[in-house]
Amino acid sequence: MNVSGEFTVNAPRDVVYKTLRDASSFVRFVDGVQDLKEIDPTHYEAVFETRVAYLKFKFAVTVEVTRADEPSEIEAKIEGTPLGVVGRLTAKSITKLEDAGNETKVTYSVESTLAGKLGSIGQPVLRSKAKDMEKQFAARLRAAFAEGKPEA
Repeated sequence: MNVSGEFTVNAPRDVVYKTLRDASSFVRFVDGVQDLKEIDPTHYEAVFETRVAYLKFKFAVTVEVTRADEPSEIEAKIEGTPLGVVGRLTAKSITKLEDAGNETKVTYSVESTLAGKLGSIGQPVLRSKAKDMEKQFAARLRAAFAEGKPEA
């Protein structure tokens, strides 16, 4: 399943890049991420918990930043193993940042594969959930910059 989109943030590109690249700052914008641990500057572990329709899912997630081209691009590989009976999640994300006047245009693409019970729910339901998460992420990121520079 591929989910992609774009939105703008009212902040300079280098500031947006540093905010997204700082894991402790980044998790504030993603609903359901907890217990973040930085293994090293490019590897992280966390627990991701979400609800899709009437089902609750919880994953032990590892994230590897596979490319960081400051201040314009971040590429990461995400793998999630189920806590309970769920399935398996693998994803690759690419986030590109471009100057857009006084704002920064954030363009993202996430290619994910879901297996097991989660994968059986169906692509339309999962795509809808992913779009909801994107809207929430963008709203939280915009709100953080509307209030001033986000705290790391």
